Amino acid sequence: MIVEPLSAANLDGFHALFEAASCACFCRYWHFAGTKNDWLDRCAHRAEESFVEQAEAVRRSDPSALGLVARADDAIVGWMKIAPVAAVPKLRSLPVYRSVPLVAGAEAATYAVGCFLIHPRSRRRGVARALLRGAEGHVRAWGGRVIEGYPRRSSEPLHDEEAFQGPEAIFRELGYEEVAGTGDSASWPYPVYRKVL
Repeated sequence: MIVEPLSAANLDGFHALFEAASCACFCRYWHFAGTKNDWLDRCAHRAEESFVEQAEAVRRSDPSALGLVARADDAIVGWMKIAPVAAVPKLRSLPVYRSVPLVAGAEAATYAVGCFLIHPRSRRRGVARALLRGAEGHVRAWGGRVIEGYPRRSSEPLHDEEAFQGPEAIFRELGYEEVAGTGDSASWPYPVYRKVL
């Protein structure tokens, strides 16, 4: 499996992945300025607007479009949104994450894992793990020093669509430290994991 940055050269495969997974967001949620209902309407009726926005952002090297794709057998089988926290202000402005301080002195070099999307036929085969593992080298090359992840925690098994911010276990397996949601709040559904590179 090859992990590489999303680029103009692999946008068709990116589009095909989202279509195969029946996912209409094309990873623009974190950049959408309207209301939640406006977003849901866009996904239901004008999904291609999100793809066009993402494609245009990729072509102009906008940090909001950063992410990695996993390629196997000449097809894109996975996507991970990973961008500087400054490029995804909506994520860090959510009440559940707002109070978690960034690493002092590394604010501009902190990258956020916004989401994962894995092809339905490739789920539970290590694609998300490969993307997260591969992110470390790419983030270093982009000038990053810290990666943060925001997986969803649940006492019940999550459906694949509910775990879009990644399986919590892979963050632990790859040496990420839980920096929010620990101790008495171990059942807190919104932990934050961090790795200093």
